[in-house]
Amino acid sequence: MSELSAVIYGILQGLTEFLPVSSSGHLALLPHILNIKDPGVIFDLSMHVGTAFSIILYFYRDIRTLINDLLAFIFKKNKPKSFVSINMVLATMVTFILVLLLKDFSKMYGRNPMMIALNLALFGFFMFFADAFCRDEEKGQMEDFQWWRSTLIGTFQALAIFPGVSRSGGTLTISRFIGLGREEATRFSFLLSLPIIMAGFFYKLPVLISGGESFSLSTCLIGIIISFGTGLFTIHYFLKFIKKMGLWLFSLYRLILALLIFIYS
Repeated sequence: MSELSAVIYGILQGLTEFLPVSSSGHLALLPHILNIKDPGVIFDLSMHVGTAFSIILYFYRDIRTLINDLLAFIFKKNKPKSFVSINMVLATMVTFILVLLLKDFSKMYGRNPMMIALNLALFGFFMFFADAFCRDEEKGQMEDFQWWRSTLIGTFQALAIFPGVSRSGGTLTISRFIGLGREEATRFSFLLSLPIIMAGFFYKLPVLISGGESFSLSTCLIGIIISFGTGLFTIHYFLKFIKKMGLWLFSLYRLILALLIFIYS
């Protein structure tokens, strides 16, 4: 892979990891567009490491609070001031269980361009409907223990194992359906992505340690740096954008991209 391709991958990962347009779908299509070989698991890992660092840096105060609340609940048996961390743990557990059940099916059929297009269109429509017509309930819903909301959010996050669904798109869609406001839904979705990204890192780490795949250190570093910087930019401006504009523009983008894939496939 050339350095220019690494830059393109880094930008695309940093943008689409957090935007509700499906990072896995875009990255799966990119080798066909650039006419290059799939860069492999190590390079994919480096992309996600970069975006994980951007989440940690941007939300470090929130993450510190969540960890303190969770540790106090586990070891001191105190009732936490906020149940956000407990809700995140429950949602993450649901996601892990469903991903284990669905991963083989996803490997067999998920990367087919027509399946990606179908997922882009279907979830794009659901996202538009949820954001446009579902009523916001009072702020701070996830501050209380919300087992059913957490279970639903974790379920839709797991569906992102299929390229075209979008992890953030799925979690934002169901969050709006169940009454979360745009800002609360977005922050919860971003923070919820960190355990998934880190789990993916440790899942793929044995491949890196064993040297089972050749890779270029320089292109991996480029990918990490670019995805980190682009991820910070995306988080900051997406939070502002969604608060003012909502999700309709991303729904439209998904529908247009799905149509293009249908036409050119």
